[in-house]
Amino acid sequence: MTLWEYFDSRARRFGIVDTKLALGAAMFLALIIAKLVPEILNVSVWWFVVLWVAFGIRPMFVFFGSDTHVRRSSHNT
Repeated sequence: MTLWEYFDSRARRFGIVDTKLALGAAMFLALIIAKLVPEILNVSVWWFVVLWVAFGIRPMFVFFGSDTHVRRSSHNT
């Protein structure tokens, strides 16, 4: 089992509440880092916009994309 498969199998245990709690924890970690390293906030807002779009493209495509492509999984038979 590769490292990717290991973490994928662990993440599949998450329900919607667990996923949202992990998202909230990551947001608060980002706030802690921003408070500890205030120079981060001096970066142009456009860098954050570009990163936001770059990280959001795939989830938005998967969520709103066509249903003709089934996600490949080791659980599908």
